[in-house]
Amino acid sequence: MSRLFVAAELPAATRRSLVEALPRCDGPGLRWVPPEQWHVTLRFLGEVAEGAAVEAVGGLVARPALAVLGPRVERLGRAVVCVPVDGLDGLATAVLAATAGLGRPPERPFAGHLTLGRRRDGRARDVLGAPVSLSFPVPEVVLVRSTLDPVGARHEALLRVPLVG
Repeated sequence: MSRLFVAAELPAATRRSLVEALPRCDGPGLRWVPPEQWHVTLRFLGEVAEGAAVEAVGGLVARPALAVLGPRVERLGRAVVCVPVDGLDGLATAVLAATAGLGRPPERPFAGHLTLGRRRDGRARDVLGAPVSLSFPVPEVVLVRSTLDPVGARHEALLRVPLVG
């Protein structure tokens, strides 16, 4: 059993543009997600057998999508600092249908977002509200293994599924 999720990855150029656009507010109160791990989670599966997940996600049939980031950096709940992402609702619905028999059911309806970091106190004030206006094509989804360790999560792509149509 592995901790798995299905995601849309950011292209390198979009990642660079986002890094350049965001003010940095470093300090002990905000833990940034490394930009190379930025993604939009389409469905978190939790602890699932990898073989079953590969089979289910491998059978996904969905069209490419256009992810639209913005309009500004926000909080999601009390701790997550993120950028809202539109345009992926249909893809998330298709992923949910393909993986319906796996993992725990989603805790809430899909709300597209890209997690930038997690705050431990009010330190995210410098980045909250920062304008973001980017988009990127989503030509594939990725099944990802997430391994937790003391410095944060490590992500490993297990399967890439091209979207057609």
